[in-house]
Formats: sequence, C-alpha cells, structure tokens
Amino acid sequence: MKNGKLNEELTRMSSIADHLTARSVVLFDESFCSTNEREGSEIVRQIIKALLETGIDVFMVIHLYRLAKALYDLSGGQRTKRIVSGVSQPTGYGKDLYNEVFCHLQKFSSK
Repeated sequence: MKNGKLNEELTRMSSIADHLTARSVVLFDESFCSTNEREGSEIVRQIIKALLETGIDVFMVIHLYRLAKALYDLSGGQRTKRIVSGVSQPTGYGKDLYNEVFCHLQKFSSK
C-alpha cells in the first residue's frame, strides 16, 4: 500500500473527473468514508459544488450527516427530482432508463 485510503479515493475521483462532460451524471455511493465526517463532508461538498457548477448531475447515497444536513438546508428542504405515484406498470423500464442515463457513456467508451 503506497497511499492511504483517502488518497486512493481522491485519485479515483480525479480520474473520473477527467472523463466528465457537461451532460455527465455522477453517482456517489458513500464516497470519502475513509476519513472523518468533518473532512469528508467538506471534500464532498467542494466536489459537488464544482460538478453542479459545470452542469453535471449528481446523485448520492451518503453517510456524512453534516453534508446531508447542509445540502438539505441549502435546498430549503425541497428536492430537485420527484417520484410521482401512478398505476403499476408491467415493466420497470430499466432498459429505457439505462439508455437515457448511460448511452453517452457507451458513446464515450467506443472512442
């Protein structure tokens, strides 16, 4: 192990950032859990701010309470995306959603 876990996460995020465009979507799944809550919250807050300022959509599962609370307060408690109730459908439209969200990644990987 040449680097610590935090450095590994920062390196991975830098690599991801190198491939992003204004239409990209970034999914965080408890990122930066290798550090304490205060530092992790600040690191992720700065990354999210930079991504949003460049038009990148961000979705996350986050364990960092300070960050979650700060984002909730910033949005006034309003969500930017909504799930609307409706009649059950025979499909989850997984293929359609995949194509809508990830088709630009397929185009990128074929270059």
